[in-house]
Amino acid sequence: MDKKPNIKLYAFTIDCKNPQKLAEFYAALLGWEVVFSDGDWACLGAPGAAQGAYPGILFQGNPDYQPPVWPEEPGAQQQMAHLDFAVDDLQQAIQHAVSCGATVAGQQFSDGWTVMLDPAGHPFCLCLMKEMMEGPQFALR
Repeated sequence: MDKKPNIKLYAFTIDCKNPQKLAEFYAALLGWEVVFSDGDWACLGAPGAAQGAYPGILFQGNPDYQPPVWPEEPGAQQQMAHLDFAVDDLQQAIQHAVSCGATVAGQQFSDGWTVMLDPAGHPFCLCLMKEMMEGPQFALR
């Protein structure tokens, strides 16, 4: 019988030109902490969580980074992934994200979520999920 390796999600990594600046944006947006930053990398984690105890967001410096175009356009840089954030008040979350440095994407496709762009141009979604967030099965309360 083969022993399975111990594999845990450590972080979701996002390319950008300025890791510290983008980590500070998401720290302000989420109320999280910049766990480390060395110029080429910055890591964000939930407050009080030991590094690696909870998946974080890792920002990787890439001087050739080009922001994706959203919505997609043929021949333009495409997004490869995006973050979804559960919110209990969509309008309040949008205002907070904008105050942190995000912008509302020019095109929207739903009343249940809003596509935002972070300061480096990555799309992310604020998803109205009040009922789920208040339920006993939701771990991040």
